[in-house]
Amino acid sequence: MTISLRIDRIFGDRPFPEVGDPVLAVDDAGRSLLAVAGAHVAVGGMHEYGTTAPVGVYRVDDLTCRAVLFAHYPVHAMAFHPRLPLLVVGTGDYDGGYFFEGELLLLNLETGSATSLIQHELGRQVLGLEWLSGQELRVLLAPHDDWHDEGAWSEGHVAVVYRSDWSVVGPRSVTEDDLAGPRVAAPRVDLRQEARRRVSGLSANWEPRRNVRAVEELSDGRIMATLDGVQLESWLHPRRRQWSVPDDGAGGRDVVISADERSAWVGLVRPPWEERAQAVVRLSLQEGAQLDHHTPATPVSVVRCADGLPALAPAGRTGERSRLQIRRGSRIYFRDTVPPWDGHQSESREYWLAAVNPEAIPLVERPREPREAEVDRLCPYSWAPGEIHFGGPGVETADGDLIHAGTVYHGHGLQPGGSFVVRRMVADSNLTWIFRTDRKATALDNDMETVYVTYDDGEIVGLDLLDGSVRWRRHLTVAEVPVVATAMTVTEPGRLLIGTTDGRILDCSTVRARGESGL
Repeated sequence: MTISLRIDRIFGDRPFPEVGDPVLAVDDAGRSLLAVAGAHVAVGGMHEYGTTAPVGVYRVDDLTCRAVLFAHYPVHAMAFHPRLPLLVVGTGDYDGGYFFEGELLLLNLETGSATSLIQHELGRQVLGLEWLSGQELRVLLAPHDDWHDEGAWSEGHVAVVYRSDWSVVGPRSVTEDDLAGPRVAAPRVDLRQEARRRVSGLSANWEPRRNVRAVEELSDGRIMATLDGVQLESWLHPRRRQWSVPDDGAGGRDVVISADERSAWVGLVRPPWEERAQAVVRLSLQEGAQLDHHTPATPVSVVRCADGLPALAPAGRTGERSRLQIRRGSRIYFRDTVPPWDGHQSESREYWLAAVNPEAIPLVERPREPREAEVDRLCPYSWAPGEIHFGGPGVETADGDLIHAGTVYHGHGLQPGGSFVVRRMVADSNLTWIFRTDRKATALDNDMETVYVTYDDGEIVGLDLLDGSVRWRRHLTVAEVPVVATAMTVTEPGRLLIGTTDGRILDCSTVRARGESGL
């Protein structure tokens, strides 16, 4: 089946969307290019899908993005090659123990490919870069570690790396000998204000938006979205935002629109280092005013049940790993943890698919958390004995099955095939189908024929609702630049609202190739 994913409208579009909040800007005056590095942030927020620091290269005349890369560490230095279409990027961070880790990245502006050059397993934190010639690159690096080294945070090592042709330099080819050099003063300079001034000088319309977490459409066509630093915002059309409610925490996450579309319940996220409890707020959809406030006793997800009413689903205490968030459920589903009798050994805990009938929770002014006596443990959460399965986004089908994403816990990060989407019956552990990949799912929704799943590498996959086979798969791009989805809602068959890590909302439609029957 040949399917194209067409972007019909873009909400939240603006100059420099790929980089979010700029921390470093470097010009190439000869080629009228500008490289901008964004702040190091969590993809999806709160370390849910890993961390990234975006770098975009733009044409100064029209601000179109020519190339983009996503670094694993904060960016400290960048330099354009004097002749070749290359940008070298230096990144790095302290690991919290002893070591300064990082990468030296080489971005090819013609192909968009990025190569990590340092051979050492932990890499090196790169603090400064300068091309001395077409063959010589001056690199300033932090020390390996700060063990018994009082000057490690203010000094570094300078080296000159020589390559006859930088366009053919291979990955992991810069050795420790290449990076050996004398100790010099290396003050850590904050260039964020300078970067913001450079970006603002080119466009006053840029805005540091990140990580759309939920998106919904109202019957009058307005788009509602939650994102980092914002509880909720309303868009009238792509270029006009009606209102926005800022948040002094990490921002809004879940949103459930009331049946009369006059208000919405929004689940807010708090950074893990804060002691403040999570908040759930009710906001007016007329102007965003707060109408009600609730502080749950434990972490929750705000979910929309099949009857359209909001409910609070227990989310567990391990962040995204324990959160099972089922849309349109006839019951309130969640991943329940049963501790061992001794209360100590985490490996002996049991994990169950649990549910609460909405009728067991009396209808009150605000949704409340289920009580233990109202919980029905349906079946073991994992269908494979000995495996621990984490939570993810999901839906309930018209015939009462659950389709949800998740990952298999191995203790060594996500392993090949460790990410899954499964269709299962709720009465037992029997599976109707399972689809496996190597990347973590970020959002999931369905229409009458297709289950749509987005992944943290930018791919979106359409699965057959009945048998889980792949109907089509695509990588998301905007103006040929890759983007990563963090939220998705199916508004009608074949029409998707997709929120991205760069704060944009894509109104998309799936189009079958000419000559094939319609969706």
